Amino acid sequence: PMVYNFNAGPAILPPAVLAEAQAELRDYRGTGMSILELSHRSAEYEAINAEAQSRLKSLLGLGDEYRVLFLQGGASLQFAMIPLNFLHPGAVADYLLTGAWSEKALAESATVGEVRIAASTRAGGYREVPRRAEVALADAPAYVHLTSNETIHGVQWHEWPDCGERPLIADMSSDILSRPIDARRFALLYAGAQKNLGPAGATIVVARADFLDRAPDTIPAILRYATHAKADSLYNTPPSFAVYLILLTLRWIEAEGGIEALGERNSHKAATLYNAIDASTGFYRGHATPQSRSLMNVTFRLANDADEKRFLAEATAAGFVGLAGHRSVGGIRASLYNAMTIEGVNALTGFMGDFARRRG
Repeated sequence: PMVYNFNAGPAILPPAVLAEAQAELRDYRGTGMSILELSHRSAEYEAINAEAQSRLKSLLGLGDEYRVLFLQGGASLQFAMIPLNFLHPGAVADYLLTGAWSEKALAESATVGEVRIAASTRAGGYREVPRRAEVALADAPAYVHLTSNETIHGVQWHEWPDCGERPLIADMSSDILSRPIDARRFALLYAGAQKNLGPAGATIVVARADFLDRAPDTIPAILRYATHAKADSLYNTPPSFAVYLILLTLRWIEAEGGIEALGERNSHKAATLYNAIDASTGFYRGHATPQSRSLMNVTFRLANDADEKRFLAEATAAGFVGLAGHRSVGGIRASLYNAMTIEGVNALTGFMGDFARRRG
């Protein structure tokens, strides 16, 4: 049956990537072994590791002053590693709160050192990102942390805050490589791979080499960025199959025209869905304010719980998978990551129009 995968993560992968992985699964490049069985010290895996790093930097427009690391533990481990490495005694870190994930990052860092909330839109129900005038940064924080896109509330930064010389760190788990950005504005950015870049199990860290040097050597080696940078992400056994799938996805992004082309396509997909919500004369109600709407996670509500339950049941029966909002907020959420097609979005808006005509 035809299935449209709107899951928030693990999420849809490009069919071409899955087909290539399937074709190479039993025998990787004449080795007689699966990539799942190859040593991470083998020449074959080292080539995958190196090419994935260079392609990621190329797509982000970064040079040798940045390092790419493939780690594990998801963004959740990064919530702890960042303060352990950079939030030294006597220093303070600034956090910008735009939803549930930036809250989690803040809570974890508070177990390590002194943190402050430099801006928050919690009082308004996380419907938007802070305006520039609402961001009050410390004079010299260890770093400024933001979540570029909040999957649960469907809110995204479309213009970065002005941090001056302060190091800016971003959790880009849900929108990395989905639109053009100036990656050089960030001292460090990180992302769980399972939304736009590959399967669950691998976490990407991209950081300025000189920023990584600020970490102390008093924390456990496995939690030190310098350890992984020095070992080229091979300090311990890496999530090798996940990194291989990331490489195939990076090649696919380049073949599709790079981040510029994907950014245009993603804007078109999101506009199509938001237009359907706005044109429903209140039957569907978007959560985020228009200027902060996420291009990746479109969140909306219906009039009541009963209507939402019926909508989800009929949508699932029609082949639209993963549309239930996060359990903490409810409602409906459609995730439009890079691999989601405009055909899938058109099919969903067609279903939404039909459902509203029958129930409205």
